[in-house]
Amino acid sequence: MMMSVKEYDKDRFDRSKRIGWLDIDKIRNSRCLVAGAGALGNEAVKCLVLSGFRDIVIVDMDDIVLSNLNRCVFFRSSDVKKGMKSDILAERASELDKDVNIESIKARVQDIEHWEDFDIIIGCLDNISARLHVNAHSCYHGIPYIDGGTDGMRGKVQVVLPDGPCLRCAMNGSHQKLAETRFSCTGKKGTVYIPKIAAEITTTSVIAAMQVREAVKIASGMERSCISDIAYYDGMSGETVVLKVKKDKNCENHTREMEEYGDTCYCEERDDRRDIEDGPGAE
Repeated sequence: MMMSVKEYDKDRFDRSKRIGWLDIDKIRNSRCLVAGAGALGNEAVKCLVLSGFRDIVIVDMDDIVLSNLNRCVFFRSSDVKKGMKSDILAERASELDKDVNIESIKARVQDIEHWEDFDIIIGCLDNISARLHVNAHSCYHGIPYIDGGTDGMRGKVQVVLPDGPCLRCAMNGSHQKLAETRFSCTGKKGTVYIPKIAAEITTTSVIAAMQVREAVKIASGMERSCISDIAYYDGMSGETVVLKVKKDKNCENHTREMEEYGDTCYCEERDDRRDIEDGPGAE
């Protein structure tokens, strides 16, 4: 005997629509930029598509290596050194829903133009310099920016909303010094060599899910319910703590008195390839 399908089960987003404040139409019409197609990027794009986002742009400059495969759900062994992360992620994530449009941009995040075309930015980046670049554009254009990062079993999420504290507001002197340092992932370029850090999929999944949850709130007009400070997650204890962040009145990103945007971007040009890849902060 064949069981009939209930009417409500014919709607892909029926269960989501049962959350009173969630606005699936606004979510579908929001254009999202995902900066980084590594482990966090894979999980974030997966959650974006399953949450109903239909217009997604992914930017990443790297190809796929074997060590990506234990935490990147959309990558396969056959992709190693044969496919670009953004291309493969866009192609495979599109299979989750035929109605989604995912664009791949094979470039550094510093090469992105027309930031004003985006409604939400999700940062899955691996270093401070690239984060500050996105942060500066987010503040200037008034685009919500959801930054995520992990280090082994720990992770953090910060939501940058228009007129609120930004990443630079939460920085200290050590962060600034690190941002101005030239890095190398091979030891052949730059002045400082930073080895890869620990990464594992469960913490990556938690942080990416938190990022997309905040994107769902923003798209649905529920910014007031977003993480207003920095949320730190500890995978060993399962605890999440929130660090208060105040808007820095001296932060350059909150000064509108500028002749042109380039004067306050604070995005150092570098020769290395550590802008968007699997490394510190991205996993």
